[in-house]
Amino acid sequence: MKGKLITFEGCEGSGKSTQVRLLKEYLEANSIPYFMTREPGGTEISEKIRSIILDKDNSEMADECEALLYAASRCQLLKEKVLPALNEGKMVIIDRYYDSSFAYQAYARGLGYDFVASANNFALSYAVPDLTVFFDIDPYSAFIRKGGADSTDRLELAGQEFHNKVYKGYKALIEKFPDRIISVDAHADAQKIHECVLTLLRDKGVL
Repeated sequence: MKGKLITFEGCEGSGKSTQVRLLKEYLEANSIPYFMTREPGGTEISEKIRSIILDKDNSEMADECEALLYAASRCQLLKEKVLPALNEGKMVIIDRYYDSSFAYQAYARGLGYDFVASANNFALSYAVPDLTVFFDIDPYSAFIRKGGADSTDRLELAGQEFHNKVYKGYKALIEKFPDRIISVDAHADAQKIHECVLTLLRDKGVL
């Protein structure tokens, strides 16, 4: 039996990584088989690509190059880790997936949906999420909560206007895929959000 693929999405500082950690603790406490990873990254090769993408010194990186690097990192992660785990029947949870590419590169960078879809054809063909949870908080509030942008992260340093476009990109994706992408209010206490996530996973038949 093939496992379920669950992805967590959100703007910088949305708290999704905290929710990934809390879900991991729940799955371990209940002896539920899982594989958990992040994007970009998750393999030795993908982590090297991540360091190139996020390096603040790479300010001259072309938007198209950025999108293709994300897709390359994703392809390696899928073939090396994600698809084998799904085939073993495990629940797979990814902190960011191809919806991030659509929000950040297709919408915020202005590359367009078709370009990003073409670059991510492998992922779109072989590993479509069963459920995507979007942690909904506007970028301004999120950056205040996290204490500002990470000074070493090129994407976080892209500016408020860019991150507002990312947020609008996510909203457009929710309208495009309402059955797959579900919003969770990310303004609340982390434990309360965690309970909402568990309820959502149960309602969708994942847990």
